[in-house]
Amino acid sequence: MKNLSFLNGDQMPIIGLGTWKSEPGQVYTAVTQAIEMGYRHIDCAAIYGNEKEIGQAIHDVIEKGIVKRSDLWITSKLWNSAHKYAAVEEALRKTLTDLQLDYLDLYLIHWPVVLKDDVVYPSKGSDFVPLSELPLEETWRAVIEMKDLGIIRHAGVSNCNSAKIEQLIAITGRVPELNQVEMHPYLQQPELVEYCQSKNIHLTAYSPLGSNDRPSRYKDLGPVLLEDKVVVQMAADKGVSPAQILIAFAIHRNISVIPKSVNPKRLAENLAAKEVSLSDAEMEQLYQLDKATRYIDGSIWMMEGSSYTKENLWEGL
Repeated sequence: MKNLSFLNGDQMPIIGLGTWKSEPGQVYTAVTQAIEMGYRHIDCAAIYGNEKEIGQAIHDVIEKGIVKRSDLWITSKLWNSAHKYAAVEEALRKTLTDLQLDYLDLYLIHWPVVLKDDVVYPSKGSDFVPLSELPLEETWRAVIEMKDLGIIRHAGVSNCNSAKIEQLIAITGRVPELNQVEMHPYLQQPELVEYCQSKNIHLTAYSPLGSNDRPSRYKDLGPVLLEDKVVVQMAADKGVSPAQILIAFAIHRNISVIPKSVNPKRLAENLAAKEVSLSDAEMEQLYQLDKATRYIDGSIWMMEGSSYTKENLWEGL
């Protein structure tokens, strides 16, 4: 499988298994089957509520000799209520305990959004802490310290625009190694891609298939990516699935991609997308589909009384 190389030589498989929305009771089997099929990159987050079960699956496949810990790339993320400098290590240690690991390959700041300590999801404007009070660079310094201690191998961000990344670099002198963002043919973010690549910041695309099973709080009447006529026709012409075309699109852009599934057939199909070749002409057809459509638009952070807006969250607005 194609890998993305980090400056120290570490290799991250370009296709990973996403675990957002993978329910307890299902995710153990999904992770176990995925690793048995050849997945080596598992994307997790504390807020997904399933890291204990994922940790048991990882523990069991290692115990059975299917893989060694060093064969796996495990990513997790820091939630918005643990942005204080002193809270970062505690949150990370909890994730490591749940995942039954001594270290993470990659740890990301999940959102450039701060919630009060006891808030999981906000219900009112007073649940938020403005970045003017708890700036992102405080959190980033703590994450960097975790890397310097060796508890994480690589450090990055998620849902960050270029202005916020530039500020982190300017203040701390440390460049995030990866930025995980929503990305697919309907949301290609060329300016952000160009910026990140200019800084040697890798990208991971979440919701690469359009996130049809996203929670109701994110639902809208947007177009269904998997039913796009160009994607469907291209898949039919190649004898592959629309999902495989969408995954291959990210790979051809040199962007890591983490489709989620708990279905064995789809798990195998998604991994096999690494073999799908797209010509320059086919990539150009897919490039023409960009609609700047976000399925995860961040509106949950933008209620009355919050200082967070689409303009200060996303690129190019």
